[in-house]
Amino acid sequence: MQNFGIYIIGDEILSGKRQDAHLNFVIQALKSRGLQLAWAHYLGDIPAQITRLLQASMQHGDIVFSFGGIGATPDDYTRQCAADAAGVTLTRHAGAVAEIEAQYGEGAYPKRVLMADLPSGAALIPNPVNRVAGFAINQHYFVPGFPQMAHPMVEWVLDTHYQHLFHQQDYTELSILVMEAGESQLIDLMNHIVAKYPELKLFSLPKLDNRRTTEVGVKGPTATANAALEEIKLAVTALNFPWTEC
Repeated sequence: MQNFGIYIIGDEILSGKRQDAHLNFVIQALKSRGLQLAWAHYLGDIPAQITRLLQASMQHGDIVFSFGGIGATPDDYTRQCAADAAGVTLTRHAGAVAEIEAQYGEGAYPKRVLMADLPSGAALIPNPVNRVAGFAINQHYFVPGFPQMAHPMVEWVLDTHYQHLFHQQDYTELSILVMEAGESQLIDLMNHIVAKYPELKLFSLPKLDNRRTTEVGVKGPTATANAALEEIKLAVTALNFPWTEC
């Protein structure tokens, strides 16, 4: 399975002027389709950094959604960075121009039409709110920072291009809550599980409560995850720590 990743771009997120609404949305949109988010990066408006990371993920072959920075103001760098990362130039996309003209008429000129300058060879992502399209190149999908526009555009991409991946991966996430135990008391057990089941990812999430509760779990192929969790349950019981299903 290819990895899914996201970039969330904009100084306004890093400064706290706006709160991120994209990370949890993407996690849930993928999860409902039997997919998982592999990574996420928050980026400021730094063209060299944006270009460098886009180049890396394009070379890696990941499926990536990028939020923000595709407008026409001086702090919107993403369109140019995407072109640079893909090794192409910005060109005016006739289909994007048509969408902007259909929405704004003469008001499309002279500034709104600048948002139709896209990396050469890019495909369009329809915008259901104002018809200013997003764009796609090298399995990277660039959408606005506004959730009302971006989220239906992401769902359109998934449902249009990646239905063949839906619910195809053998994957589950299982865990238990262990009471009266801190992480340090479970490290030997966790190291044993990691060594015995290398195809799984193990996670440990301590909770700040009166019972020193630690959530311990695994994620990966279903049969292997079930076997590993049963072994964790038996080991925790043998250590005389109470536990409960999550």
